[in-house]
Amino acid sequence: MNYKNIIVKDTDGIATITINRTDALNALNKETLIELSSAFDTLENNKKIKVAIITGSGNKAFIAGADIKEMKDMNVLQAKEFSELGHSILDKIRQSRIPYIAMLNGYTLGGGCELMMACDISIACKSAKLGQPEINLGISPGFCGTQCLPRLVGRAKAKELMLIGNNI
Repeated sequence: MNYKNIIVKDTDGIATITINRTDALNALNKETLIELSSAFDTLENNKKIKVAIITGSGNKAFIAGADIKEMKDMNVLQAKEFSELGHSILDKIRQSRIPYIAMLNGYTLGGGCELMMACDISIACKSAKLGQPEINLGISPGFCGTQCLPRLVGRAKAKELMLIGNNI
């Protein structure tokens, strides 16, 4: 399948999904979320696929979060639908028969951090920066950060990351 914002390759049962929005630090807009949802469905139904790797194009960002330029003009209903779309693609990863590996090659923030948390394994380069900086915009993590992050790093560290907005 051809997509505008992602690249999907299959090599001997290993699927590689590359978020390809380097101009936006691979931020997740609605179109990209829809493409990811479609790609995840296709991979799930392809019995030859044994593992999937998710990464970001370029070397600056895995996924630098949700696309704030798109989100700033959303009304409450549109923001709710966007968040639900994010939840649904993360659920597809968590419920998949395929193990997902996140290859973190730079900024892994907000929705990118949440997508990483849904994966089975994460591998980060030395320059990776992870965080839930939504507090700096006056919002809370919209996909799963408030639930998943405490389970992974403990309640105190999760609160620190989400309430202060620092990256690690």
